[in-house]
Amino acid sequence: MTRQKEVPEDRVRPINDGVLRPERSFVLYWMTANRRTSWNFALDRALEHARRLNRPLVVLEALRCDYQWASDRFHRFVIQGMADNARAFEGSSVHYHPYIEPKPGAGKGLLRALARQACVIVSDDSPNFFLPRMQVAAAKQVDILMESVDSNGLLPMQATQRVFSRAYDFRRFLQKELAPYLEKTPRQRPLARLELPELKELPRGITRRWGRASSRLLRATTALLAGLPIDHSVGVVDRDGGQVAAEQALHTFLEQSLEAYGESRNQPDSLGTSGLSSFLHFGHISTHQILAGLASQEGWSADRVGGTKNGARLGWWGMEENTESYLDQLVTWRELGANFARNRTDIECYESLPAWALETLEQHSKDIRPHLYSLDDFDSSATHDQVWNAAQNELSESGQIQGYLRMLWGKKILHWSPHPRSARDVMVELNNRYALDGRDFNSSSGIFWVLGRYDRAWGPERQVFGKVRYMSSKNTRRKLRLDQYLSTWTRPGETQASFIS
Repeated sequence: MTRQKEVPEDRVRPINDGVLRPERSFVLYWMTANRRTSWNFALDRALEHARRLNRPLVVLEALRCDYQWASDRFHRFVIQGMADNARAFEGSSVHYHPYIEPKPGAGKGLLRALARQACVIVSDDSPNFFLPRMQVAAAKQVDILMESVDSNGLLPMQATQRVFSRAYDFRRFLQKELAPYLEKTPRQRPLARLELPELKELPRGITRRWGRASSRLLRATTALLAGLPIDHSVGVVDRDGGQVAAEQALHTFLEQSLEAYGESRNQPDSLGTSGLSSFLHFGHISTHQILAGLASQEGWSADRVGGTKNGARLGWWGMEENTESYLDQLVTWRELGANFARNRTDIECYESLPAWALETLEQHSKDIRPHLYSLDDFDSSATHDQVWNAAQNELSESGQIQGYLRMLWGKKILHWSPHPRSARDVMVELNNRYALDGRDFNSSSGIFWVLGRYDRAWGPERQVFGKVRYMSSKNTRRKLRLDQYLSTWTRPGETQASFIS
């Protein structure tokens, strides 16, 4: 893959009517979603402005404390990424300002204060969580041009406004349209040999009120997190966040797991997944960097794509079968979720389900459930089903959930909730409270797939599920290797001979 000299225009979107003001002091990059210093179109765009205007570049990376589900778990993961970024920017001509909000509302006004000194603001175009609303609100409060730059995936989100209802259709679209975009990549080392005017410090009025996070705070220790007004009941996990950890996870996947990915990714005892979804969610790694790693592993180049354009899962990339199986998850399924989130505002609304799914779920909404559990029951893994309880334990304790069991986890919540709408509420709450890759369009796709999105009607029609695809723990136990998984995630005192259904 070649490096793009300038950021493609289909990656850039102005989000206000402000004008560029070249007479001001610096270019401002507000880093909100692509929290990394490489393979980042938004950083590349900000550097382009700084070079053209011969102005310093200021990078603001801020962390609020009042976002929904804010906890030690998520804060630590983000702050570790900020520490990586601080080290990466150190010694360059970029002025990096990490800000960690000490109390709700303390960060209000920071962006606006910086904007008064800025020529232009560049930010990240992401359809995740509250970020689009926050960005639009901020753009209305500044008097300069604010651009939103898409570094989300291989396909620019502006490439189509069509909302795809099936992965098959989106895959066919990618096979026809994606190839030209594969050559347009972000810069791998944008800070190398960088020559820009340097800004030694921000105005004192800004630094006094919104001080730069200290190196001590960026260590994100338990004691330091305890002093922040966030949820301390959702504890940190045994996994570091940040670009360094993301790159190590990619290396481990390429060296140890990719070769057997197609066979082992659904086996809970095999640990065969990439482990990259959390880093993708927080922007600590990019799809472009992952593709470059896969390409290097196989000696692949983009001119090998195009073997098939019929929507088949395998055959288009011109790569080894396990690699193509992984790319179908990374590109087709992940960017399918981005497509929905970018072009609609109801990604997590029950009513956004396809008409056939809503119809069949409502027709069966009064069916007798074999078991009924409350949110607290689910949260505390207090069901009759050992496999389900183990999956919930993994989620709440490790911040992740094995891929196949994540589907089963959702299906049984649907089966054991009084109404599919309440099942949706439970899935969203537990996923977003505990999962490091929660609050994300990709995990929303998974939740709503449980309820019929991106799927088709299935037979025979069943109680509760109607025509929505059915899954059971009993069949899962028969199909998959689970002994080690259950041993690991069954808590002391929980029987390993629980009923499964």
